[in-house]
Amino acid sequence: MSPSWEDESAAVIAQGLRRRGFLTAAGLAATAALVAGRPERAHAAVSGSRAMPYPFTLGIASGDPLSTAVVLWTRLAPSPFEVDGGMATDSFPVQWVVAEDASMATVVRRGTALAHAEYAHSVHVDVGGLRPDREYWYQFRCGPHLSGVGRTRTAPAPGAHLDHLDLVVASCQSLGAGWYHAWKDAASEPADLVYFAGDYIYEYATDATSVRWPYTPSLPADFTRQTDTLGRFRQQYGLYKSDPDLQEAHRVSPWMVTWDDHEVFNDYDAEDPSLYQLRANAYRAFWEHMPLRSPQRPSGYTARMYRQLDYGDLARFHVIDARQYKTGQLPGSTVGDTAERRDPSRQILGTAQEAWLLDSLGSGATTWDVMANTVLFSRLDSDDTAGERFSTGQWDAYQAAQQRVIDTVAAKDAGGFVVLTGDIHRNYHLNVLKDFEDPDSAVVGVEFAGTSISSGRDGGETDSGLEVRTRANPHLVSADLRRGYLRCRISHDVWTTQVRAIDRISTLDYRAWTSHTLVTEPRRPGLQVS
Repeated sequence: MSPSWEDESAAVIAQGLRRRGFLTAAGLAATAALVAGRPERAHAAVSGSRAMPYPFTLGIASGDPLSTAVVLWTRLAPSPFEVDGGMATDSFPVQWVVAEDASMATVVRRGTALAHAEYAHSVHVDVGGLRPDREYWYQFRCGPHLSGVGRTRTAPAPGAHLDHLDLVVASCQSLGAGWYHAWKDAASEPADLVYFAGDYIYEYATDATSVRWPYTPSLPADFTRQTDTLGRFRQQYGLYKSDPDLQEAHRVSPWMVTWDDHEVFNDYDAEDPSLYQLRANAYRAFWEHMPLRSPQRPSGYTARMYRQLDYGDLARFHVIDARQYKTGQLPGSTVGDTAERRDPSRQILGTAQEAWLLDSLGSGATTWDVMANTVLFSRLDSDDTAGERFSTGQWDAYQAAQQRVIDTVAAKDAGGFVVLTGDIHRNYHLNVLKDFEDPDSAVVGVEFAGTSISSGRDGGETDSGLEVRTRANPHLVSADLRRGYLRCRISHDVWTTQVRAIDRISTLDYRAWTSHTLVTEPRRPGLQVS
């Protein structure tokens, strides 16, 4: 007699399903190298036919929680570093269940999805009929193999009172640049929601310059070239998502994701037709590997990534896409205060998305309006003399669009306006002024720009460039160059952000701590360091 799902789940949990290895011989050897010095996950296969090697090598995930629904994700990939993940061209049935308990005893929803080769055998299940503001656990099965048990949480009912929300904000995880210690730290205290602000992968080749090279498994020759084809993008996601700390961060919390530039190409020009095929490949692979709904599935080289997520009466998240629709960047890496910078026709969001955002801000009757952003929104002058220099890749180079958002926030007096940002690989925490030309202008909101999970070097407290920007921008409240992420506790009275720091990503040994804490109040916007 075949064991029941509950019996199988109990057997899996009894194995201590927190770290899971690959079942193929090659996979076992590769993973042992990749996670040297770390505990391995126990495999989740059960007794019976083993025609397919263990397929859940890339973990599981949930995302975009609504009050009665959440997206569940996995991908079948017995050999995740191969172009096809080691799968045949057939479709495979994947069973899924959602339960009210981690032991999977009280199942409330179940079903079967087909993993199609067309989408790299990924599975996106939009599970409805759930209760608002509840923890749930979920699991997948393919043949005799069980995935790990994931934890997720639904949002409150529309308008319902929510006392608080625990949020993690992270971005920029260059696997070759260092270890994902920040994800290990973040997963140790599961959040209600994780916002990932872009640069999930980096398009670069993986070679001997990687910090991880002594521990990285032997990869197919494809990895020695930059990502370009759909198959190559799938390989890159397979490599990144094989990291056990990233898998754990996905397993324990639902995610809300958007993209930046490195999911395609550094600072790519959205107006360049020669990049349309590259974008189509990149967008397709991104959707295949993220817990996103079907409206976010790309059509060719376009995809609607902007959307809203509401958390009762507490917060409305406006998730934006600051890459796909923007007017081409001005020449060079920086620009002075030129007429081009202030040109009202220059778009960073595009006309349709900007109209959606301006209409959406202040419309949710929530305490907080949160712009889930990607590149730095607030003014950041990089010249502390009489001159001014602004990055051509940030909102400063689209000053009129920047001001239209600020004017809308000020006019609607919507309450707590918070911008969450990635991209910049350092912590910048700023007051958003009604008029950045006037340092004494009213504060209309705040921006938390978080540093990278991994990039460049280990980071530090400051450097000469940071000191210049601190002098040139009195609304810049705090800044540093460390690696890490942000942990936020959002309530109706106060928004508290802990700046979690990692001392080094270049070695397996590290220290994680809260370097400082910032707070702001919804009706008295302005950052205070505590």
